[in-house]
Amino acid sequence: MASNLIPIPFVHAVILALLALTVAPRSLFSPSTINSLLHQRAVLEELHAILSDNKVLLLFLCWCSAVLVVIYFSTRPIPVLLLDYSCYKPDADRRCSYEVSEYFVRRSRRFSQVSEEFTREIYRKSGLGDETYAPPFLFQPGCDATLASAVQEAKEGMLSVVDSLLSKVLIRPSRVDVLVVTCSMFWPCPSLTSMLVHRYGFKPSIKTFNFSGMGCSAGGMAIDAVAKILRRKSGYGLVVTTESTSLNWYFGDERSMIVTNCIFRVGAAAVLLTSDRTQRGAAKMELVRTLRTHHGIDDASYGAAVQREDNDGNVGVALSKDLVRVAGAGLRSHIATLAPRVLPVSELLRYVYAVARSMLQLQRRYRAGAEEAEKRQPHQVVGHVPDFTKAFEHMCLHPGGKAVVNAVGRLMGLAEVVVEPARMTLHRFGNTSSSSVFYELAYFEAKGRVRKGDRVWMLSFGTGFKACSLVWRALQDSRFDPDNPWNDCIVRYPVQLV
Repeated sequence: MASNLIPIPFVHAVILALLALTVAPRSLFSPSTINSLLHQRAVLEELHAILSDNKVLLLFLCWCSAVLVVIYFSTRPIPVLLLDYSCYKPDADRRCSYEVSEYFVRRSRRFSQVSEEFTREIYRKSGLGDETYAPPFLFQPGCDATLASAVQEAKEGMLSVVDSLLSKVLIRPSRVDVLVVTCSMFWPCPSLTSMLVHRYGFKPSIKTFNFSGMGCSAGGMAIDAVAKILRRKSGYGLVVTTESTSLNWYFGDERSMIVTNCIFRVGAAAVLLTSDRTQRGAAKMELVRTLRTHHGIDDASYGAAVQREDNDGNVGVALSKDLVRVAGAGLRSHIATLAPRVLPVSELLRYVYAVARSMLQLQRRYRAGAEEAEKRQPHQVVGHVPDFTKAFEHMCLHPGGKAVVNAVGRLMGLAEVVVEPARMTLHRFGNTSSSSVFYELAYFEAKGRVRKGDRVWMLSFGTGFKACSLVWRALQDSRFDPDNPWNDCIVRYPVQLV
């Protein structure tokens, strides 16, 4: 029977562990507490006597401790890792310079002279350079986009980035558990996910989803959705974000719809996520936090960007004059929700103080009366925005257009160096919709700016109005990537913009 008794050293170890767990929270405030308790031999001997005489109690405590440990590790969120990603770079013969764009407009003979002048004016102010890429039908005989040309545009981008990504990560397609494809303006039958399943032979049990109509925020939304699935069980998720602009290239004279021809360009990205802990050493980043907000309840937000027909039946996407204002209002609400979750305490306190001070000023003006307040303080109190550079080392802000980038920079009080990647991505690749933020991430990596431990914020927003934030933590320094779309031009950037 003596051999079945619990050894005395083990009893001491259990007692010490329980005492340590009990007083650990207080150790930050009184470092001498643990030492004083451990040196109280009377207390220790009394506990030892109680537990020695009550083996059932000791076993119960050990069993409870084991259960708590199991519960902790089983309910702890599984980390989601970005194993790698690839961005699409079309061939050089698809480049759409200002001359190519103007030639196509004139060759189509579908625009009035006034619309041609407006297109020329918008293009020059758009912030796009002469090396963006246009859909295939612009370079083919005739001027009308067809279903075949739209499928060609989608397939070229998707297959290129998936081929490149799978060759880099050396993961067999049969290991992918979730597949999501985002494409807002084109939804063929069979679906885009079915095209990829047929091409790469994904397993029959793969879960596939097609996101459409979500605009430039779709990529972030897809990653958030896949991450939620992967946190439940170890596996792999593939997100392919693209856009097919062919069937939505506008041929008409409505100005709000001509603008999209000037800023949207061809692009795609493929991202491989995993919750397999064994891949941590190979992964580039870890997904720390996501946030999605939807502001469609507001009429102006809902109608800021709408696909519709003009009076002559021409289909296109109309951008309202309130787009920049709507984007600012939506982002202000979005970042107010995000701030408490990511900002350091010091910056939060500064922000709370600034907001409280601003509210007090408004109250004083209200009590003093409108006329008297106008004499004393003729300027309105400017809303305060927290300094997000204290929370993130790098920011990938959606390059929706020159006016949008300017508005986001003003709203958040960002220095020019912070919005540089957004401006350069817009200049080199244009607005490639939901894949744009990954072209920005590739810009950071091509510049060698990302270091292990850096925090990266991806902010995208699109029709609806929806906004999505992805917060990443770098797991390794940026290194040379042979398929980085910036490789052949990064030495020229940043360029001086007019």
